[in-house]
Amino acid sequence: EEILWNELKNKKLGGYKFRRQHPILKYILDFYCHKVKLGVELDGDIHNSKGQKFYDQDRTENINKYNIEIIRFHNDEIKNNLSTVKKRILNKLKERDE
Repeated sequence: EEILWNELKNKKLGGYKFRRQHPILKYILDFYCHKVKLGVELDGDIHNSKGQKFYDQDRTENINKYNIEIIRFHNDEIKNNLSTVKKRILNKLKERDE
């Protein structure tokens, strides 16, 4: 999480402002850009369990009802392919900003 935060804070990614650990409804998003209503979630191995997958899906559906889109990345993607993660986030920011 710290690695990605260093890339998002202070409007470093495309000039978009992100908040860290931002509350939405009864949930806490890892990162949130209010301008385009985009949440970014980082998932560790625990998110592979059946129960956690169900919880994550339900959580995302509840948040989507407020026109907030969630994109998810596995922690390994952040560690091993940060440039691709940043590109995907930036593309989604621009898409939602149109």
